[in-house]
Amino acid sequence: MNLPTKLLIFVFAFTTLFSCKNKDPKPEVAATVKTDYYTEPYRPQFHFSPEEKWMNDPNGMVYHKGIYHLFYQYYPEDIVWGPMHWGHAISKDLVSWEHKPIALFPDKHGLIFSGSAVVDFANTSGFGTEDNPPLVAIFTYHLMEGEQAGRKDFQTQGIAYSLDNGDTWTKYEGNPVIGNDGIKDFRDPKVFWDKVNHTWVMALVAGDHLQLWNSDDLKKWTKLSEFGKDKGAHGGVWECPDLFPLKVEGTDEEKWVLLISINPGAPNGGSGTQYFVGDFDGEKFTTDQTDIKWLDWGTDNYAGVTYNVLPENYYGNNYANDPGQDRILIGWMSNWTYARDTPTEKWRSAMTIPRKLSLQKLGDDFSLFNYPIRNFELLINREGKKDITVAQGEPEILLFENFNQTEIQFIIDSKDFRLTFGNSNGDKLGLGIDSEIHEFGIDRSKSGRVDFQEDFASIPQMPVNDLPDSEYEVRIILDLSSIEVFLNKGQYVMTAQIFPTENYTDLTIENPGGSEINLKDFEINKVKRIWK
Repeated sequence: MNLPTKLLIFVFAFTTLFSCKNKDPKPEVAATVKTDYYTEPYRPQFHFSPEEKWMNDPNGMVYHKGIYHLFYQYYPEDIVWGPMHWGHAISKDLVSWEHKPIALFPDKHGLIFSGSAVVDFANTSGFGTEDNPPLVAIFTYHLMEGEQAGRKDFQTQGIAYSLDNGDTWTKYEGNPVIGNDGIKDFRDPKVFWDKVNHTWVMALVAGDHLQLWNSDDLKKWTKLSEFGKDKGAHGGVWECPDLFPLKVEGTDEEKWVLLISINPGAPNGGSGTQYFVGDFDGEKFTTDQTDIKWLDWGTDNYAGVTYNVLPENYYGNNYANDPGQDRILIGWMSNWTYARDTPTEKWRSAMTIPRKLSLQKLGDDFSLFNYPIRNFELLINREGKKDITVAQGEPEILLFENFNQTEIQFIIDSKDFRLTFGNSNGDKLGLGIDSEIHEFGIDRSKSGRVDFQEDFASIPQMPVNDLPDSEYEVRIILDLSSIEVFLNKGQYVMTAQIFPTENYTDLTIENPGGSEINLKDFEINKVKRIWK
């Protein structure tokens, strides 16, 4: 049956109008620019990705003297996982990035696995001075020879320091600072300053649970406690912990949030990140939480950690870009199920858009929201809004030059809607809510290239039982090889990779329910590329 349709053509100052599918040769998936830098097929235009070779977990996320540092797991010899280094990039706004030389290389103690970095503002380590406090990186050593020999003590913890704001690094001659008594998966230290007890605290995973340690000088560490043997999801190894305080929105109440990545065992397969809300007394983390909570229900947001927060007003008014007490997260936009197989050639993997975390109380329960940081607006050309009404059986079709570099946003009160992005090759990327089962889903089974790995053509689902009964916001951010969806300002989030054979150029809005649905303040906005 041919359904009646309404056709809308969005006209903006920056794009060329066309009203039907172009019969000319297919465009490249990359954006059209004057240079070929960062224009390979599927190359993200506004997400961070390495210039070349393999990248995974974000590491060492720290702000110091006007500079945001992003370190990351990096293998400089190939586009598949190999001996790990720490790659390095910097930014002044968390939007545009500058690549820096490799920061940390493997040594006799092993490969350089994931970890964190802090500003040692009181020079407790003695590596710097009070006038020039050091950056200190805390990371896991992974000794391949030990693993290959069948030992279980091949992961230990090391530190390094920088006195020039991250440009060069010196490893501590007393490494490793924490040895291993025989725990196979003993890694990913996240260190923060406990301002109440005036000590450094380390969150460290050990198999499928958490250990907490403390230190006065970042060199000598004492084990405090364990958490998680009987809490949370345990379908795989725990990784990349992060423990931090957050104020409950609209109150003076403070809770502690623990992030734990797990692989496998995520709700839609492979790797994902769970969280716990509770309390930390300087020694133990405790929670009354009985259910499993997920930061992001999509397939491709893993190993996310946050920027370390410095003491309040530490820099005074010296830096306009000071994040203050905001808790900002970046995740690795991939999944270990197929990370080594995705169809890129020069590089592999990207990071999520930086997201601000906020803690809200909904009834008697706590929910961790995550939503694009305010500075993401620097990339968006907002060109106006309009209201769209869609009746059942009368889909609305919107045509646009390139949906793969856009932000789409609207307000809706319906729990029944479906959006489908398409192109002239027949690729289709679907998403929407089914009110009968109270779930939101992303259907990438026909979204483009899906044949490179058997599990990629999935339809991840997310329960949305607690969406407001009234209006809520839907925000969709599409890059050349990813989609991020934020419902109700980040209450529910899904992130997924996509590999369309050409850019999506049409969007169909459908109403599978009974009464009309109204999409208020509907916007399609071009997102600027960040690479020059």
